[in-house]
Parts: sequence; C-alpha cells; structure tokens
Amino acid sequence: MVATVLPVERQALGEKRVSVSGLTWEAYQKILHALPNSRAIRLTYDQGTLEIAMPLEDHEFALRLIERFIVILVTAMGMKIKTMGSTTMDRPDLDRGSEPDCAYYIQNQAVVAGRKVDFSQDPPPDLVVEVDITNTDIAKDRLYASMGVPEFWRYNGQVWRIFQLQGEAYQECDRSPTFDWVNKENLYHFLEQAQQDEIAAEQAFRAWAQEQCQQKLQQ
Repeated sequence: MVATVLPVERQALGEKRVSVSGLTWEAYQKILHALPNSRAIRLTYDQGTLEIAMPLEDHEFALRLIERFIVILVTAMGMKIKTMGSTTMDRPDLDRGSEPDCAYYIQNQAVVAGRKVDFSQDPPPDLVVEVDITNTDIAKDRLYASMGVPEFWRYNGQVWRIFQLQGEAYQECDRSPTFDWVNKENLYHFLEQAQQDEIAAEQAFRAWAQEQCQQKLQQ
C-alpha cells in the first residue's frame, strides 16, 4: 500500500515561542540576568507569565523594514529620535517587563537625549512596535497600556494595527498619531517593494515622504 502525501499550505512562522506560567518577579529576574547580553531571544513577563520568543526570518525582515519606515518618516518631518531597540523595560511596580521589538522616544526625545533611560523615573517610549506573526500568550496591548506607552503598533505579517492610549486603555485608530499623514497602504507597499529590492524601496519611499512633507509646509 502506497501512502498518499497531501500538500500542506505553508504557514507563516515568524517566531518560536515558549511560555512559562507561575513565575515570581524574582524568578523572572534570575532568568533575565542569567542570559548573555548577546542573545537572539526576547523575554516578556506579564504578572507571572514569562514568554520567551526567538525571532525567525519573516519576523526579522518585517521588523527591520518597519524600523527604516519610522526613521524615514521622522527624518522627513525634521523631528528627533532616540532608538531604544529591544532594551528591557522592567516595571517591578506593575509586575511586568518587556523587551519589545523596537521602541522610540520621539516627542520626548529631548527628555532622555544623551543619557541612559531610567524607566522608574523617565517617561515610557513614545512608540513601541511589536511584530507578532505567530500567536502570543501575552496581551501586549494591556501590558504596554499599563506602562503608559502613548502609541503601540502591532504587525502580524499581514495587518498593521495602530493603538493610541486613551486614559488607561488603547483605542485602535486608522492612522498613527505621530505620522497622521501616512496611511497603512504606505507601509504595505513599502514592505512589498522591499521583498524584491530593499534599497530601491527605501529610496522611493524616502523621496515620497520628503515630497509629502514639503507639500504640507507649503499649505
């Protein structure tokens, strides 16, 4: 008897994830500090649940392009930026900690410019971005809202979702509060072009962004 192998549609695999529940803050800190600084995995701790994520190719491609997207927009608008990357954002008072895919100070760049950030005293980053192509067990919208992050982006490999902090919770919106002249199709088109040629996509988007900003100034 010959076995029949059916074709299986490829599922996007952006990260490998492991979740552990029932951990105390102290146990999370021991794990965090036992790991080397030069590591690929990222940790998210949310009131007893620790998620360990290892980014894979689909995740890293989207993330690096979104980082460029943000820097191009900030540059075109003549703003300043402090990039935090995946710096550990520990908040023992909230029993929560995270290493986001990327985080930025934009509106509050001047507050933290030229020095290390102290999350116990300084404001949180103005914008946090998470690329979650595979399912995560942690409600990151609630996590970052509790930290007071004003703007939160999530990208799942297909859909870009934008959240703005309203009171103690996020409200989803169609456009970024920071870049309200940019729509979601701009990012989707940029990512699609970059699949074939990242440099050409960056050059085209940079020229478009500069043109749009010049037109806004002339209005």
